[in-house]
Amino acid sequence: MTDAWPELPYPAWKETCATLQLWTQIVGKVRLALTPWLNHSWHVTLRVTARGLGTPLISRSGHDFQIEFDFLDHVLWIRTAEGHTRQLMLRPMPVAEFYGELLHCSNQLGIAPQIDKIPNELPEAIPFDEDTMHCAYDKEYAQRFWRVLLRAHEVFAYFRTGFLGKASPVHFFWGSFDLAVTRFSGRRAPLHPGGVPHLPDAVVREAYSHECSSAGFWPGGGPIEYAAFYSYAYPAPEGFAAARVKPADAFFSSELGEFVLPYDTVRTASDPKQVLMDFLQSTYAAAADLARWDRASLECEFGRLGVPRRVE
Repeated sequence: MTDAWPELPYPAWKETCATLQLWTQIVGKVRLALTPWLNHSWHVTLRVTARGLGTPLISRSGHDFQIEFDFLDHVLWIRTAEGHTRQLMLRPMPVAEFYGELLHCSNQLGIAPQIDKIPNELPEAIPFDEDTMHCAYDKEYAQRFWRVLLRAHEVFAYFRTGFLGKASPVHFFWGSFDLAVTRFSGRRAPLHPGGVPHLPDAVVREAYSHECSSAGFWPGGGPIEYAAFYSYAYPAPEGFAAARVKPADAFFSSELGEFVLPYDTVRTASDPKQVLMDFLQSTYAAAADLARWDRASLECEFGRLGVPRRVE
């Protein structure tokens, strides 16, 4: 169980975490530049793979390709439908070097993306081609992070099966550097005020155009210096912060505006999956009940292997 849910102390790998976030932003911005807009910015996300994090298929101007971080062999792969590949070894190197090498490899394959060089959602945004400060890469912790994503993805994907309404994929947002899954009530939400660092207000307002309950995993940083699962509602209904949720270690962070469950609570539990499911379900129920979602129409039994959903 310690292998399935490895220790991930944020202070031990915070420099690698910061560098890796910027690397994933560069890859994510390639997808952003070459993919038509999809609601709630779902077109920009990365997906957890059997070896790391990667883009879905990107098709543009006759080129079909994918980019994947391989955290087993520690290689960034660019693979095309024509059978061509380029690889970039993941090692300690400045963001500026990673940026230059990725664009060089892309240009060799005829992709030539034009991306915005300014990182998103970070208070101190250094242009990618000028960033020589962030250069750490610890292979062990990069792989541990991915292994946590594997287990979180499994639980999030199961949680998603219990909802008939509009729901996001389980996907990785490189701006905020978290794995997330979101459920929607179907109703419009109040206009979001914006104000996210280095992210246009129009993007934030489109992302939160509809009432939602969202949960995810975040490796830590800022006000919470440890890995954690989170859950929030937008707009947060009255009484949400005071709602009783499971497990007992979960709490509402007024600074973040969301419920937080330390990763170590899940990792060290006798049944980590059930503890995480309890958190996901109880925080969602609090949001849905307080906001008076039509739960009877939006929910269904959780999925079972090989058994179609019963329709009466």
